[in-house]
Amino acid sequence: MSYDEQGYGNRDSGGRGDDAYSTLGGTRQTRTRLPEGDPGAPHGRRPARNTRSLVMAAGVVVLLVAAIAFANLGGGDNNKATDSGAPGSSRSDTTGGTAPTAPTGTDPVTGKIGSIASGFAHDEQGAQSAAANYAVALGSVGMFEKSKRDVILNAVIAPSQIEHFRSTLDEAYSAPFFKNVGLNEDGTTPSGFTFVSRTTPIGTKVTSSSAEVTTVEVWCTGLIGLAGEGSTKPVSDGWFTITMELSWIDGGWKAVTHSQKDGPAPVSGDTRASSADEIAGAVNGFGGFTYAR
Repeated sequence: MSYDEQGYGNRDSGGRGDDAYSTLGGTRQTRTRLPEGDPGAPHGRRPARNTRSLVMAAGVVVLLVAAIAFANLGGGDNNKATDSGAPGSSRSDTTGGTAPTAPTGTDPVTGKIGSIASGFAHDEQGAQSAAANYAVALGSVGMFEKSKRDVILNAVIAPSQIEHFRSTLDEAYSAPFFKNVGLNEDGTTPSGFTFVSRTTPIGTKVTSSSAEVTTVEVWCTGLIGLAGEGSTKPVSDGWFTITMELSWIDGGWKAVTHSQKDGPAPVSGDTRASSADEIAGAVNGFGGFTYAR
């Protein structure tokens, strides 16, 4: 998490026009809907707090600019995926329903490009693993720093698309945007705060596959915000689905396009929101995962 880019958006995929929750590099917007009900009913829920609603609404407005920029990150028409029945397809027959992630007896990949796992197998499972790892990288704090962002793009994006992604994202990660998400104008984190941008894959599925091109959907949840006492941009969560078209290039999977749409999102629970200090402590105490299988 999170280019056609979460980050990028292929307009045909229905992301931005539907109020998408963009995650490329943590630039996201989210809408939370809480069911209304009689608090006295057996499963009635408490009305949403006005302060929480205001915070979430403000977050949507703040992140809209970057979301629009990512929506313009379109991929070309080259290397489009073909149906799974095409010659050379490695896709298994899953038309009868979805299949859970299962152990294969294959050892986890050991290669790395920077901190991003690499060396995924040239098959559907390898493509799904690559897409999940790329979603994590593209939704990370590293995307907010130019030098680290370039390393991430070089690791996960097809060479023919890197300059397109780089120029568009360099324009999106601007001083006004940094200011709107609570950062300093140069993208650094204000003293006394912890900036959070994490994407966590929940599941993956292949929607089309051929010998060299595979399209994968990654269902994700993510965190974005500034943790610390007095933060005006508190850490909030969101749910979204990223679609990546991956091409097998020079012995590895690379993302050619990236788009995103909201959900599926579960009903928000009644868990008490943690304090700013608790969130900052959790972020600093629990490291993120490199997702690989």
